[in-house]
Amino acid sequence: MILYGIPNCDTMKKARAWLDEHGIGYDFHDYKKVGLDEATLRGWIAELGWEQLINKRGQMWRKLDPAVRDNLDEARAIRVMLETPSIIRRPVLDTGAARHVGFSDAQYQAIFTP
Repeated sequence: MILYGIPNCDTMKKARAWLDEHGIGYDFHDYKKVGLDEATLRGWIAELGWEQLINKRGQMWRKLDPAVRDNLDEARAIRVMLETPSIIRRPVLDTGAARHVGFSDAQYQAIFTP
C-alpha cells in the first residue's frame, strides 16, 4: 500500500495518524520531493478523473495563471500536476486494488472494514 502526498499537509498528517493508530502498514511517497511519474498519474486519471485530483482549494491553485485555470482540460491538468505535484489533492491512497483521494475517518473505516 502506498500513501501519496506531502508531509507537512494537515490532511496528510491525519491520514498517516489514522493508518498508524490502526496498525496499517504503508509506504509514503512524497510527491513534492520525489515527483510523480506520468504513467502513475495517467492511471489515476483513468480511474478517478482529473477533476477529482486537482486541489482547487489550495495555495498552488490560487497561484496558477488565471488563463491556465480558466482553460483547464485533461491535457493541461496533466502538465500542471506533473510540473507542480503539490496541486494534487491529498492524500492519494493506493491500496493495490483501488485508489482513494482525500481523507476522512469514515472513508478510511469503509476502505479497511471487511
